[in-house]
Amino acid sequence: MRRLAWVLLLAFAFAIPWEYSLDLGDPLGNIARLTGLAVLAATIPAALQARRMRAPGVLQGLTLTLFAWVCCTGLWTIDRTASLARMRGYFQELMIVWLVWELAESAEDLRWLLCAYVAGSWVLAGLTLANFNSPEAIAAGQMRFAAAGQDPNDVARFLNLGLPLAALLLGVEKRWLGRALAGGYLPLGVFAVLLTGSRSGFLVAVVAAAGCAALLLGRFPRAALGGALALPVAGAALWAAVPQGIMERLGTIPAQLAGGDLNQRWNLWFVGWQAFVREPLLGTGAGTFVEAAGTAALDTAHNSALSMMVDGGLVELGVAAAIVTAAFWLALRMRGALRVAMLTALLVWLMTCLTATVEGSRTTWLLMGVVALAARLQEENPEALAAVFDVEERTEKTPGVAWERPARG
Repeated sequence: MRRLAWVLLLAFAFAIPWEYSLDLGDPLGNIARLTGLAVLAATIPAALQARRMRAPGVLQGLTLTLFAWVCCTGLWTIDRTASLARMRGYFQELMIVWLVWELAESAEDLRWLLCAYVAGSWVLAGLTLANFNSPEAIAAGQMRFAAAGQDPNDVARFLNLGLPLAALLLGVEKRWLGRALAGGYLPLGVFAVLLTGSRSGFLVAVVAAAGCAALLLGRFPRAALGGALALPVAGAALWAAVPQGIMERLGTIPAQLAGGDLNQRWNLWFVGWQAFVREPLLGTGAGTFVEAAGTAALDTAHNSALSMMVDGGLVELGVAAAIVTAAFWLALRMRGALRVAMLTALLVWLMTCLTATVEGSRTTWLLMGVVALAARLQEENPEALAAVFDVEERTEKTPGVAWERPARG
């Protein structure tokens, strides 16, 4: 049963980037929701069968605290229906931190999880390219492209998160298929981000690319130097391949930052702030941003901190800040390429939080779960972790280490 749960967890990580492109409607939901519930259904009897559960770490404790507070806000919510829906959603998303913690056992398991997410990012990028080349998009003169069922800004953030993970895997994969999966995603992911026409996504992609460059420079200095010399050619190719309308939209970034309204986000932030100051300590209840701020039904806060401040007040924001602080602290305790990759991924996620509402996203909690897992493996068996993720440390300190995944019951 535990092996089945592990396989389902990999399928879950694979489905998360492109989850909204395969939605079966009520009551089933999208593909990630279905696979997530399947993982949970397999993990509970597996844990009961083993008569043990792994002791929670700091991120698991803080995540449980956050969920408990979200549930508490239902006692004074201004919209009980919205709060109940948000509680159900939070449970399905926050459980990822526990599932990764409970089921992943080794450094190889961590590598497989990262491979699964990057493979899912391939699917998302491929669906975005399919939209770019679709006759419907061409006939309509479409200027922004995204996978079916997804918002371009969401697509950009999912793709950006895969970039540092792919760069990390490129340095550790020994088989050609793994290297092709990781290495091929780097140019494909960047191109797909550009096709979304997301200005915030583009800025985050620049940060992600800098982290990727740091990872590749440490592992492949000659290849990285060659890539740097080829940047003008790559830039010219992108300029020719990306529609001119997208390039013009990206060219408005300086003006938006200097004096624009960030695509009407300033208005949303203003009304959101007004809603927060009316109930600053406890908030107005989970999922009530729209009603509290008086915005359109489909609007979001476009800022994760503001969304949590309105919903759960300063208490919820404080717990969330503790989770983010703990994640960065755990990443800093790692070593080598794994530390660079995890810090880059966290920075990419943090920048996304500034213009998007991602506290209820499965990518957020998968990232937190992966960081917690990597930190645990660093503490339990640093030599085995180095054998998989740090080539230099493996060669110099632990020659001949062969790390195999423990047998699953």
